[in-house]
Amino acid sequence: MADDAKAKGNAAFAAKDYATAISHFSDAIALAPDNHVLYSNRSAAYASLKNYSNALIDAKKTVELKPDWSKGYSRLGAAHLGLSQYEDAVSAYKKGLEFDPNNEPLKAGLADAQKALAEASRPRSSAASPFGDAFSGPEMWTRLTADPSTRAYLQQPDFVKMMQDIQRDPNKLNLHLNDKRVMQAIGVLLNVKIQTAPPGDADMPDSPSASPSPSERKRAAEAEPAKQPEPEPEPEPMDLSEEDKSAKQRKAEALKEKEAGNAAYKKKDFDTAIQHYTNALELDDEDISYLTNRAAVYLEMGKYEDCIKDCDKAVERGRELRSDFKMIARALTRKGTALVKMAKCSKDYDPAIETFQKALTEHRNPDTLKKLNEAEKAKKDLEQQEYFDPKLADEEREKGNEFFKQQKYPEAVKHYSESIRRNPKDPRAYSNRAACYTKLGAMPEGLKDAEKCIELDPTFVKGYTRKGAVQYFMKEYDKALETYREGLKYDANNQELLEGIRTCIQQINKASRGDLSPEELKERQAKAMQDPEIQSILQDPVMRQVLVDFQENPKAAQEHTKNPMVMNKIQKLVSAGIVQMR
Repeated sequence: MADDAKAKGNAAFAAKDYATAISHFSDAIALAPDNHVLYSNRSAAYASLKNYSNALIDAKKTVELKPDWSKGYSRLGAAHLGLSQYEDAVSAYKKGLEFDPNNEPLKAGLADAQKALAEASRPRSSAASPFGDAFSGPEMWTRLTADPSTRAYLQQPDFVKMMQDIQRDPNKLNLHLNDKRVMQAIGVLLNVKIQTAPPGDADMPDSPSASPSPSERKRAAEAEPAKQPEPEPEPEPMDLSEEDKSAKQRKAEALKEKEAGNAAYKKKDFDTAIQHYTNALELDDEDISYLTNRAAVYLEMGKYEDCIKDCDKAVERGRELRSDFKMIARALTRKGTALVKMAKCSKDYDPAIETFQKALTEHRNPDTLKKLNEAEKAKKDLEQQEYFDPKLADEEREKGNEFFKQQKYPEAVKHYSESIRRNPKDPRAYSNRAACYTKLGAMPEGLKDAEKCIELDPTFVKGYTRKGAVQYFMKEYDKALETYREGLKYDANNQELLEGIRTCIQQINKASRGDLSPEELKERQAKAMQDPEIQSILQDPVMRQVLVDFQENPKAAQEHTKNPMVMNKIQKLVSAGIVQMR
C-alpha cells in the first residue's frame, strides 16, 4: 500500500537515509501517482542530497497537482535557490505567500532568495572595499593572533566564523559591526585605535599599537586556525497531510487513555479502566493492546463472555494489521483463561485447551504452557469424577472374573480395565488384571498393576502374591522371595505366599549347588547383568575385595561370612548365577 511505502520513506528520511527515502517515496508514487504530498516529500529528500534538478521536477509536479498548497511553492523556491535561479526562487516564494501570507518558512525563503539575488547582481571587487586587503590571506589570522587584544577571541568559535564570513565576502562586514570583538579586530588589522568596552574577562592591552616580538610573530603565524568546515544544511522538513496529522494526534490521545486505564486497573477501579480503554479504542483501532487490556479487566470482574469477545476481536484485528505474534498469543491465552473459568464439566475444557494450543503456536510462552497443562489435568480429573461409579465397577469386575475362568484373558482384561475406570481406587481390579497379564505373558504390565494394588492397600495380601508370581516368572527369584516375605507380615499363614517362598528357595539353591544347565546359567547371568542392583554390587570396591578374598584368602572370607549385609549381597550374586559356592 502507498501509505506503508510512505511511512517507510518518512522513517528513512528521519534517519537521514535520503537515498532510501527516495526509493520508498517512489514506490508510493507508483501506487498513488496523484498524491501531491508524496512528490513534495521526495522533493525534500532530493534537496537534502543537493540534487536540486530532481527536487525541482518533483516540486513542479507538487504545484501542478495542488496549486493552492503553499508548501509546494516552498519546495519550488528551495529547488530554484539551490540551482542559483534566484529570480525564479523569489517568484515561487511570493506565489506561496499569496496563499498563506503568514507562512514563516516562505517568508524566510523569500528573504534568502532576495538577498542571494542582490548579491549576485552586485559587482564584486576587492578594490571597492574601503578596507583593501586587510581581510585577505593568512596575514589576517597572523595579525589577530599576534595582538594580545584579539588573541583570546580566536578560541571563540562564533568569532572565528564571523571573521571567516568577512574574509570570504568583505561586504558582510556590515552585518557584524555591532559585535565589539569585530570592531577590535578591525582596529588591529587597520592599525588604528578603536574605542570599545572591555569584553568580559579579557585583559586590556597595554598599547593598541604595540608590536609583537619576532618570536611572537612566528608563533602567531603557526597558530593560524584551520578553516572551519561548513555547517551541514538542515534536511528539508517532511510534509504531513491533514489526515496524517489528525491520526498522529489521535494516537497520542489514545496512549494517554491507555495509561489512565492502566493506572485505574492497578487501583482495581475496573469501571474507570474499562472506560479509558474504550476511549482509546475509539481514538485508535490499530493497537490491539487496548482490546487485550480491556479483556483483562473483564476477566478480573468475572465478565468472561465480554472478555472472550474482546479477545476474539483482538485476534481478528491483529491478523488484519499483522500485529506482533506475541500480542495475538496474549489475546488467545486470555481467552483460554476465561474459558477455563467458565468450565463446568470435562467437555467444557476442550475449547480452552484448543485455545491455549493455538496461543503456543503463535508464541511459546511458559505461562501459557503452564495454563495448558493445568487445563488438561483438570479435564482428566473431572472426567474421572464424572465416570466414577463403584456399582458399575463391581459389575465389570465380575464380568472379568467370568472371562478369566473361561481362560478368555483378553476379554477379561477389557472388563477389568473398565472396572478400574469406574473406580480407580479399588485394588481388586488391579490384582485381577495383573493375573490376566501374567497369563498373557505381559510381565511388565502385570508387575505395574500388582505394585499399584499394593500402593492402594498395603494390607491387601493378594497384591503380594500377584507381584511375587510376576517376579518369579521373570526369574527374579531374590526379588520374588522378598515380596512373598513382605506379604507374610500381613498374613503369616497364607499358603500362596508360603508356597511362593518355597519355590523361590528351590531355584536359588539350585543355582548355589551349580545344578543349572549351561543354557540356564547363561540366560540367568545375562538377565542379572541388566539388573541395576547386581551392577551396583559388582562395581562396589568393597564387594570386589570380598570376592577376591573368597577365592584367595579363606581366613578373610570366614570373617566376611559374619557380616549379614555382605552375605546378603553374596546370596544375590549366587542366585543370579554370577557366583557359585562350592
